[in-house]
Amino acid sequence: MGLENLIGSLKKKVLKGLKKKTGVSDYDKIEKSDSMRVEIQSRKARKLIQNTLKVADSPPCST
Repeated sequence: MGLENLIGSLKKKVLKGLKKKTGVSDYDKIEKSDSMRVEIQSRKARKLIQNTLKVADSPPCST
């Protein structure tokens, strides 16, 4: 009888955990303001420039 109770409680915990993962999140999505969009674009631009400079500064491969 004790083993059945243990298995039953474990099943409940597992199912409860699965329901949490598939459920709707507890927070609302934040709307992006214009300043946030500009910041994101400038970060992407800086990253692209860094990658371009890294490739340009690397020594050429002679094959």
